[in-house]
Amino acid sequence: MMSPEVRADWSGLQLFARYAYPPNERGFCGPDDHLALLAYRTAGVVDAGLAELAGTFTGPWPYLELLATRTGAGGPFSERVVEAYWVGNDLLDRIDILDFGNTVAARFRPATGRRWPGMAAEIPGGIPHHSFHVFVTYPWVGLLAETHRGEPLEILDRCRIRWGTVVTADEGAVVARSEPLTWDGRRLGLGAARVEAVTAAVGGFDPPLRPGDAVSMHWGWICDRLTPRQLADLRRFSARQLEMTNARLGGGALATLR
Repeated sequence: MMSPEVRADWSGLQLFARYAYPPNERGFCGPDDHLALLAYRTAGVVDAGLAELAGTFTGPWPYLELLATRTGAGGPFSERVVEAYWVGNDLLDRIDILDFGNTVAARFRPATGRRWPGMAAEIPGGIPHHSFHVFVTYPWVGLLAETHRGEPLEILDRCRIRWGTVVTADEGAVVARSEPLTWDGRRLGLGAARVEAVTAAVGGFDPPLRPGDAVSMHWGWICDRLTPRQLADLRRFSARQLEMTNARLGGGALATLR
C-alpha cells in the first residue's frame, strides 16, 4: 500500500485535468458534471477535491496506479506518472509486460465480453499509455470495417493524443498543423499534414502559444506545449501502438474486435 505522503503527490493533477477535460466535456469519460473539472482548471487549484474528481476517471486510473506502484515515481497523479500515461516517458520502459497484462485483464476483461480474445492478443508488448486504451480497450478499431467507417476513424483520431505545430494563435483560438489518422481498409497510418482549428486549454499558456510551437491535442483542445523530448516520446509510443494494432489487423483479428 502506498504511504499517505506518496498518495498526496498531486504535482500532475492540473496536467491530468488538461488532458482529461476534452472527453469529459463530451460525456465520454469521468463524472457527469464536466463543469466541476472546468472550474478547477480555470482556478488552477490543486487540492483533495480535484484528486477525488480525477479518481473518478475509471479509464486512466488502472494505468496511473500501475505506473505509480511499479516505478516509485510518486503517486498516481504525480507529474511524471501523468505525463507517462498521456504523452509518454521513460517510466513506460520499466513496466513488466506480464504485470501489465494482469492489470488489463483484471480491469477490462469482465466488461469486454467477446472482444476479449482480440484485446488479449495485443497485450504482449502493450504499455500503460493512452494509445493502448484508445486502440485496444475501446471498440472503435473493430468498427472500421463497417460500411460507415468514417465515424470510427474520426473518433479514433480525435481520442488519441495527437501532436501538431501551431500555425496561428489568437488568444484561445489556435490553428495547428497535424497528421490525421488514416485507414486504407487494412492498416492504420498517418496521412499528410493538414491544418485544423483547435482551442487552447482552459487556463491558457504562459508564455502564450506562438507559431512553430509543438503541442499535444485531445479532441478539439490543445492540452500542452511539448518539449522536443516529449514530442519524440509521444511519436515513439504512438507508433509502437499503431504497429501492434496493425499486426493484429493483418492477422485477421478485426472481426473479433467488433
